[in-house]
Amino acid sequence: MTPAKKIYFLSDFHLGAPNAAISLEREKRIVAFLDEIKDSAACIFIVGDLFDFWFEYKEVVPKGYVRILGKLAEITDAGTPIHFFVGNHDMWMKDYFQKELNIPVFFEPVTYQFNNKEFLIGHGDGLGPGDHGYKFLKKIFRSKVCQFLFGIIPPSIGIGLANYFSRKSRAKTGHNDQVFEGEEKEWLVTYCKEKLVHQHVDYFIFGHRHLPLDIQLNNNSKYVNLGDWIKYNSYAVFDGETLQLKYYNPAN
Repeated sequence: MTPAKKIYFLSDFHLGAPNAAISLEREKRIVAFLDEIKDSAACIFIVGDLFDFWFEYKEVVPKGYVRILGKLAEITDAGTPIHFFVGNHDMWMKDYFQKELNIPVFFEPVTYQFNNKEFLIGHGDGLGPGDHGYKFLKKIFRSKVCQFLFGIIPPSIGIGLANYFSRKSRAKTGHNDQVFEGEEKEWLVTYCKEKLVHQHVDYFIFGHRHLPLDIQLNNNSKYVNLGDWIKYNSYAVFDGETLQLKYYNPAN
């Protein structure tokens, strides 16, 4: 990293939800933010759930999202790397991002080192204790058999059906995502503390929770949840020395 450059972390755009008009407004806001940071970015991490649903058929990708995809292509074409981690809503990524946008796609948390600081980055779904029902479903959904079976459904039916259930899931869990009930009930905090027993990490960065969180785990380690762009427009930025959780105000 050069002194003038920064690393940006964003997650949980959920483009496509709850409807086309609101999603388009959010997409334009995110594109405006990316346009503002592109010159100062050494690297950009998008940490899952960019889409509320995404499935890549062999010859078909979901309709729409041309603004965000075009902006991502513009940034990588200019030489700024973007890394994408799949979330629970867009776990059925294949090779479209790699081939069309030159963006590597990761399915599990990855450790990075920037300026002698250790970062562990991932979406966060299925980590830590609890949520056993989802962990079981995740194994099924991520299986090649499940993806093959969904892939033989015509896109007009499959994508419509998946969008319906995806929105129902967001409506069901949306209220819980806004409530912080203490560190002891935060599964990702528990995961981070257990990880620190065996591995030093300066910054744990996750999404999925939809609630911006900045929690000091010990004297040297911090857990940051990136929140979302549905309600908070929140993101994190590393300037080479410190990591800060921030909020984007388009009017400012």
